[in-house]
Amino acid sequence: MSEFNGRGLASGKLHRVQRALATAARAPTPLVFASPHSGRVYPEDMRACLSGLDLRRSEDAFVDRLVDAAPVHGAALITALAARAYLDVNRQAYELDPDMFVDPLPPFADVHSPRVAAGLGSVARLISEGQHIYSRKLTFAEVQGRIDKVHTPYHEALAGLISEARAAFGFAILIDWHSMPAAAARLNGTSMPCDIILGDRHGAACHPDLTARVESDLRAMGYSVVRNIPYAGGYTTEHYGRPGTRVHALQIEISRQLYLDESCLKLTEGFGRLKANISRLSESLAAETWDQLRYPPPLA
Repeated sequence: MSEFNGRGLASGKLHRVQRALATAARAPTPLVFASPHSGRVYPEDMRACLSGLDLRRSEDAFVDRLVDAAPVHGAALITALAARAYLDVNRQAYELDPDMFVDPLPPFADVHSPRVAAGLGSVARLISEGQHIYSRKLTFAEVQGRIDKVHTPYHEALAGLISEARAAFGFAILIDWHSMPAAAARLNGTSMPCDIILGDRHGAACHPDLTARVESDLRAMGYSVVRNIPYAGGYTTEHYGRPGTRVHALQIEISRQLYLDESCLKLTEGFGRLKANISRLSESLAAETWDQLRYPPPLA
């Protein structure tokens, strides 16, 4: 098992859950933070033809470190430790490309999703730069093994955190954290690159006040923010974002140019400022009562 940050995994799990820290100054809140794409663990059974930086460019590098103060502010935090190139937990488990397999896929596999067509299913064919990850065909059995040890336990844990929050507070707020290449930040429908893209499935995944509040706070910090273009929210936002059942999900995509040298995946001086501002945003969201999120939205 290769982990490019050099730290071993004492528990053997391929995700990490950190519950909100209850202190005299801060009690737990309905906030649940997730970092599904910052994993740096590449299990040996992956057997990819890419390695090193070529493979790691698919990571949302160090997003887990950007948001790791969340429990201090009363938010639970779940982080995927397995690399997204191994198994992407921000996909439906069986979004699979049949051309990648030596044997037929079962009929329940989703082989026609746009993400599969782009080479970015739950087991990706390509990294974002278009390089092929494998020089071999996979078997369905090995991918089922990845799903069983990565996807299923991650989503069982995430669903549990959301259920706990809703049971305790009457509603839950899931913030799904990502980073995007600087090039993608220029594909937002405007003439200028943006710093952050908020994805709420065009209003379907959360109460509009949540999106508006996050946007307002980020703009006040000096960031340029757009909504839903080109990222409206992935599987996690779509699957869990159900305002009618009082679960509100918002995806936040951060331009890597704010904190990372993309050529070598080294943190830049901007990391400290960005991390501090994310901590400020977390504190602001935790301090809000969110009374309007406690009830299903009125019928249109």
